[in-house]
Amino acid sequence: MNITFPRKLIAASTIALAAVAIVPTVAAAAAPAAAPASFASGHRALTPFETLASTPWKTTSALDAQGRRVALDDPAVKNFVGWAYFKADGTFTMYNLDDSPKMHGDWNVPADGATRWIAAKDANGAVLFERVVPIVELNKNVFTYRVFPNAADTSVYYDIVHTKTNHVEPGTGGRGPGAHGNGHHKGDHHFNNGNAH
Repeated sequence: MNITFPRKLIAASTIALAAVAIVPTVAAAAAPAAAPASFASGHRALTPFETLASTPWKTTSALDAQGRRVALDDPAVKNFVGWAYFKADGTFTMYNLDDSPKMHGDWNVPADGATRWIAAKDANGAVLFERVVPIVELNKNVFTYRVFPNAADTSVYYDIVHTKTNHVEPGTGGRGPGAHGNGHHKGDHHFNNGNAH
């Protein structure tokens, strides 16, 4: 037994099915994309500048161009070792690991996070030197930059690795960055407890 449907009925059914298939697609295209969970809850991703300013840092290792560890007292890297405090107002202070003052001045990281610039200043605010270094890694737990002993030879370099710390800035009386840290961070990230002995 052959069942036949009039052509108009088939054409109308096809158009109706096509309309049903298109409507959700058009509606989805018209609706704004859902925000990532971190944005939906009121948080936003930090800029590279904000990331560097978000915590105190401690130099924890150095690597040569072949990826080998270099002792932190090695003459090639020892001038880059210490505690660093990059403040949200664009100023910084650095100390040696024995908490003795090292330098202070101004700093910046551009929006692309590719480099860090510092201008070290004397007690009167005069610029002593400026330095721009490539950033190798920057996140909330690790800050690594690269130094070249000879700017003309980029095959020889050292990566200076810093990790998040809760070391209170010397001279702040426990009121500086890290004053309320406990050595641990949500998400099971461990960072060095700088003031623990």
